[in-house]
Amino acid sequence: MFYKYCNLSTLLFVGRTASEGQGSKDSSKLCCPTQIEMATVSMDVEVGRDDKKKGFYQDLVLAYKTLGVVFGGLVTSPLYVYPSMNLTNPTEEDYLGIYSIMFWTLTLIGVIKYICIALNADDHGEGGTFAMYSLLCQHANIGILPSKKIYIEEEDLVSTHPAVTRRPSRLRRFIERSIVARRLLLLTAILGMCMLIGDGILTPAISVLSAIDGLRGPFPSVSKPVVEALSAAILIGLFLLQKYGTSKVSFIFSPIMAVWTFTTPIIGIYSIWRYYPGIFRALSPHYIVMFFITNQKRGWQLLGGTVLCITGAEAMFADLGHFSKRSIQIAFLTSIYPSLVLTYAGQTAYLINNVNDFSDGFYKFVPRPVYWPMFVIATLAAIVASQSLISATFSVIKQSVALDYFPRVKVVHTSRNKEGEVYSPETNYILMLFCVGAILGFGDGKNIGNAFGVVVIMVMLITTILLSLVMLIIWDTHVVLVALYFVPFLILEGTYVSAVCTKMLKGGWMPFAVSLLLALIMFGWYYGRQRKAEYEMANKVTLERLGELLAGPDVHRIPGLCFFYSNMQDWLTPVLAHYIRNLRSLHKVTIFLTLRYLLVAKVDAKDRVAIRRLGPNGVYGCTIQYGYADPLDSEEDELTGLVVGALRDYITEEEEEVALLEEAREAGVVHVRGKMRFHIGKDTGFFDRILLGFYEFLHSTCRSALPALGIPLQQRVEIGMLYKA
Repeated sequence: MFYKYCNLSTLLFVGRTASEGQGSKDSSKLCCPTQIEMATVSMDVEVGRDDKKKGFYQDLVLAYKTLGVVFGGLVTSPLYVYPSMNLTNPTEEDYLGIYSIMFWTLTLIGVIKYICIALNADDHGEGGTFAMYSLLCQHANIGILPSKKIYIEEEDLVSTHPAVTRRPSRLRRFIERSIVARRLLLLTAILGMCMLIGDGILTPAISVLSAIDGLRGPFPSVSKPVVEALSAAILIGLFLLQKYGTSKVSFIFSPIMAVWTFTTPIIGIYSIWRYYPGIFRALSPHYIVMFFITNQKRGWQLLGGTVLCITGAEAMFADLGHFSKRSIQIAFLTSIYPSLVLTYAGQTAYLINNVNDFSDGFYKFVPRPVYWPMFVIATLAAIVASQSLISATFSVIKQSVALDYFPRVKVVHTSRNKEGEVYSPETNYILMLFCVGAILGFGDGKNIGNAFGVVVIMVMLITTILLSLVMLIIWDTHVVLVALYFVPFLILEGTYVSAVCTKMLKGGWMPFAVSLLLALIMFGWYYGRQRKAEYEMANKVTLERLGELLAGPDVHRIPGLCFFYSNMQDWLTPVLAHYIRNLRSLHKVTIFLTLRYLLVAKVDAKDRVAIRRLGPNGVYGCTIQYGYADPLDSEEDELTGLVVGALRDYITEEEEEVALLEEAREAGVVHVRGKMRFHIGKDTGFFDRILLGFYEFLHSTCRSALPALGIPLQQRVEIGMLYKA
C-alpha cells in the first residue's frame, strides 16, 4: 500500500541505493517492498522535520513582529501605572502589596487566561469577543440574524447550518430556546467589541502623553499645552502610516519595541540590586492580604490604578488574526512577561526608598546617565504601543462587518498571505479624531488613567463570560473544570470592575460613553437588518413562484443578458417579484449572481464559478467565490466573460441554450441591484419610528453591500423597493 505514496523517481532512487549496497553481483536487483516502506517512512520523517523547522522559524519571525503590533500597549504600561495611582503617604508594605497584586494579575490574566486558554477560542484564526460570538453561532442556533456567511474552503456551497454531532447541552438548549438569552448574549458581545474600541482610543493617548511628559522633568519650563501638541502631532503621524499595513508597520516598529522590552528590565535589575534586593519576597500572596487589611477601602480603590498593569492584554486575543497563536505565546512567555515582572520590580524597589516619587514613577527610577536615551526609547515605544489597539480595532470592525452587525465600511486587506491583516480608512480617521480629542480634552496622563481602567477590565470580564460559554457549548468541557476557570476570574475581574467604577465621574465616563454610542449604532443596524430579514423570509420568491410570475400573459422576455445580484442562495429576493410585476419583463437570459467570501487568499480558477439551472428557460443561478487577496475591481468584460464562459461550459450540450446565450450577450448586458428600504409612515410605532429611522440613516451613509466590480455606470440599474415598517 506504500507504493501509492511514492512517485517513480523515488522508487528508482530507493531501489538503486539499496542494490548498490549489496555489491556488484546484485546490482541489477531492486530492493524489496519492506525496504521501500522503510525508506519512504524515513523520508516522510525528514520532510516532517524540515516542515517543523520551517514552521518554527516562521513562528519566531512572527513572534518578533508581534512586539511591534500586539504587545505595545502591555509592555509600555510601566510608563503610567504608578503615576495613575493616588497614593497617600505610602509605606514599604504598601509598595510590596501593590507589586504583589500586579505580579499575580499579570500571571493569572496574562499567562493563564489569555496565553493558555483564550488563544484557543479563535474563529478561523480571528480572536476577540465578537469572534467568540461568531464561533458560538456556528456551533449552535443562537444567532439573531441570518448574517452574511463566511465560508472555509471545505464547506458545501449552500450549507448554512452548524454541524453538531453530539447531543446539545442543557445550557445550549436553553439559549437556543430563549430569545431573551440570545439577545443578551449578542448585547454582551457588542459591548465587548465597543469597549475594545474605547480602549483603542485611550491607549495611544495615555502612552504617548506619558512618554512626552518626560520632557518636563529636566525642562520644567515646558508647559502642558506643548506636551499635548507634540503628543497629538505624533499620533496623527502614526494614524497616517496605517494604510501601509500591519506587516510594514511592524517591520518598522518591532526593533524599537525589542529595544524597549530588553532595556527596561535591565534598568529594573539594576534598581533591584541598588535599592531593594529582597523585592521578590513580595511574590507571596501574603502581602496582598496584608495590603487590604491595612488599607481597607483605600486599598480597594487603588485597584483602579493597579489594573492598568494588564492594559493591552486583550490585544493579544483581538490581534490574533494578524499573527498566529504560537507566535504570540512565544513572544509573551519569553520576553514580555519577564520584562514586565522585572521592570515593575525595579520601579517598586526604587519607590520603597523614594516613597513620594510615585507621581513620576518611571522616569525617576531611570538612572541619570541613561535618562535621555531612555526618553527617546520611551517616546518611540509609546508610539508603537498605540499600534496594538489600532490593529485590534481594525480586526473587530472587520469581523462585525463580515457578520453584518455593523454598518458597512471599507475594509482593505493589506497582505496577500494573512487574511486577518486589514485596514479600514473610515475607522482609522475616526479613531484618530477621538485620540487627539482625548489628549486635548483631558490634557493630563493621570486624568486619562482614570478613564482608562474602566473599559480595560470590562472587556476582560466579558471575555471571561464568553470563553466559559465556548468551553461548555463547543469544547464540551466538564462543568467542574469550567467552574474552576470561571469562578476565580469572575471574582478577580469583578473586584477590579467594582473598583474602577469609582472612576466614572473622574473621566471613566468618556470611553464608556463612546462604547455606548458604538453599541447604539450596532443595535440600530442589527434591528433594521433583523426586520429586513423577516420581511425577506416572509416574501421570498421560490422557483415555483418565479415560474408563475413569468407565465403571466403580459410578462415578456426581452433581449439581452441580465446579471441580477442577490445575497440569497436558497431562494430569490423579493425585489425580483417587485421588478417583474412593475416592468412586466425579464431578460431572455437572466443570471442571479451571488458573491461568496472564502477564508483563503485566492480561489483557484476551476473553483471560482458555480452554475446551476433554476427552472425557467434562460434563468440560472451563479455563485462567484473569492478570497481575501482576489481583486474584485476587475473590468466588466472580464466579469461577464468569466460567468458566460462558465455558463457555456455548463450548457455545452444544449445547442439552443448556447445560441440563446450568445444572442443575449450580443443584444447587451445589464447589471441589476435591488435596494430595499423601509417606509416609515404616520401609523408606524414610536419605537420603530426611532430605530428604523436611525437604521435608514446608517444605511444611506454606509458603503454598498457589493464590492466595486468595475461595472460601467451605463450598465448599472438599481431597483428600489419600499415596504411598510
